[in-house]
This record gives sequence, structure tokens and C-alpha cells, in this order.
Amino acid sequence: MTQPRGTAREVLAVFFRLGLTSFGGPVAHLGYFRNAFVVERTWLDESAYADLVALCQFLPGPASSQVGFAIGLTRAGVLGGLAAWVGFTLPSAALLTLFAAAEGALNGAAGQGLLHGLKLVAVAIVAQAVLGMARSLAPDPARAAIAALALMLTAVASGAPGQIAAIGLGAVAGLLVCDRPAASGGGLAAAPPSSRRAGLACLAAFVVLLALAFAPWANQTLAFLAAIVRSGALVFGGGHVVLPLLRAAVVAPGWVSESAFLAGYGAAQAVPGPLFTFAAFLGAVASAPPGGALGAALALVAIFLPGALVLMAALPFWRRLGPGRRARAAMAGVNAAVVGLLASALYDPVWTSAVRSPVDVALAVAGFSALVAWRTPPLVVVAALAAAGAATGIAR
Repeated sequence: MTQPRGTAREVLAVFFRLGLTSFGGPVAHLGYFRNAFVVERTWLDESAYADLVALCQFLPGPASSQVGFAIGLTRAGVLGGLAAWVGFTLPSAALLTLFAAAEGALNGAAGQGLLHGLKLVAVAIVAQAVLGMARSLAPDPARAAIAALALMLTAVASGAPGQIAAIGLGAVAGLLVCDRPAASGGGLAAAPPSSRRAGLACLAAFVVLLALAFAPWANQTLAFLAAIVRSGALVFGGGHVVLPLLRAAVVAPGWVSESAFLAGYGAAQAVPGPLFTFAAFLGAVASAPPGGALGAALALVAIFLPGALVLMAALPFWRRLGPGRRARAAMAGVNAAVVGLLASALYDPVWTSAVRSPVDVALAVAGFSALVAWRTPPLVVVAALAAAGAATGIAR
């Protein structure tokens, strides 16, 4: 069992710099982490890093943030894990909370046009995500069929029940039609310090948290936070997959308007760090109390906590067992199903709420082409479409 070799302050400093500079989404974050911790600082070797990435991609939750949390655990224990999460998450969460405060003040033609431009950013970004995920997670006829069925199911049965059913059916279909060989090798080469007792305690906490998240709450604050927890606990694939889950969690009950939701999601593409910090924006603008900075902080903890608990529950056992063939087959089906979930969300609400005219179609297609064909950084696309939206708003 490895022992911590650094301090939480050291971990916080490195991850805070990454939180300020890590643009590009979860896959890019994993590249930044590898360069920072395997190549430059040698906090862990290539094999240990690959094992952590494999584990976090297998579990529900935000994969890149879970990898960062695990690296912090390896380096400086539990305080190191918390320092890694705070450092990587705080910059984008703070920026989105500030945007939430400003969003209500954007009432003029230019301001409303800017918000509409951010909705068009969401169209381009989600379309790019669907394309990339389909290529990697549904590349063969069996998994493409699972994705298509999940899309149809969520189109007919919208909301959280349809999404949960699609994920469950994806797992069953994966067991039946996906043949995924077990991973070679024997688990984590350098697991963070943990014990079976600690793992079981975290598993129990995760089960209790999930039970509370699915309980009916009369209190609006607790009901809102429970909905955020459900989203964080049910995401497989991380990143953009949280979009349809969060939309069902906060827009359908009326806590956040469709317009504000999509504008905030577009703004989230312009900030570095994990996409899950979008929850901070939602907590700040939600009609459920407390709102503002406190609401942002509570929503942020709520969406990240399930993934942290399930990671710490899995670490002591993954080191010895790793995932078997059947588990990998089920996960292949789940991953294919989430492609369908995201494709369904691309149409409704992303396309239906943002695209209102031929000019909107042109701008969305231009943004998508810039991302996919020309590899333009997302920040540039966000700025360009927001400016175009503001200009068209003034012109109208």
C-alpha cells in the first residue's frame, strides 16, 4: 500500500493552476493531468495513471474530476483529495456563479442576443460531443442499436424515469450483445491509501445518499439538492452526458427556466475546469432557496459528492479484482445508451430552444464546423457565437 508523499498545500497549488488553465473538456483534462503528474512531476507512473483512468471511466460520476481526486489521495491522503477537488473546481465554479449574478441583468437587446448566442454554443458543443461519443462508444452495429433505442425511449418517455430506464436497459442489452474482454493486468499499480473498511463505509454512505436523493422531499431546498445528487450519481461518461439529467432535474420541476439553463450551459463552455461546475450556476439561479453564492456552493457539493464516495468505495477492491468480462459488457451497453441520451437532448431542449431562424441554423452549423473540422478551441467558438448573438439581437 502506498503512503502519501506530499502535502495538501502542494496538491492545492498544482490543481488550482490546472483549474485556471484546463480548457477542452474531460478528455483534454486527462491529457493535462498526465503531463502534470506523470511526465513533469512523476507523482505516479504511466501504469498507475492508466489504471486510475480506467477505474474512473468505469464508475458513475465526473471521470476527470475523479481522476484528479484520486491523484490527490495518492499524494497527500484525504486532505490531498479534497485539495485537488477544490483547486480544480473553484475557478470555474466561481466564474459561473458570477455569470449567474449577471445573467439577470442582461435585459436589453444586446444582452438577450448574447444569451441566445450562448444557446447556439450549446447546439454546436453538444453536436460535437454526440459525434465524438458515437465514434468511440457506439462504433459497431450492436452498440449503435442500443444508442438508437435509448434515443427513442427518452424521446417518448422524457424526464428522469425515461433516462434511468434507458441506462438500465443499456446495461441489460450490453450483457446480451456486447462481448468485451476483461482488462489485462492486475488492477491499480499504485492505489491511493485506503482500506476495505473505509471502502465499505464510503459504499454505505453512497447508498444512503442515493436513498435520500430518491426520497420525496416537501422542502424545496432539499428537493432541489436531491435532484442534483441524482444527476451526479447517474452520469456514466461524465462531461456533456450530465446535460439531459440536469435538465430533467431542474427545468421540469420549474426551478430553472429553459432559457437560463441553456444560456448557463453555453457559458460553461467558456470556462476552464470540469463541466460539472455547471451545477454552481444552477444553484445560484434556481428559484429554490437559498440561491446565490450559497445555493451555488450547495449544488456544487451535491453533484460531486456521489462520484467521490463511489470512487473511494471502489479503490480498495478494484486494486485486487478489476472489472470482469460481464461487467465490461454491461458498461459497454450503458455507454452506448448515454450516446442516445445525449442525442435526444441535442434535439430537445438544445436545438428546439435555441434555433429559431435560418440565421440561427447558420451560426450553429458554423460553430459545429469550427469545432469539428478546424479544431477551433471551444473558448473561441463561445466568444464568436456570443458576439454574433449580441449583434443579431441589436439588429432585430
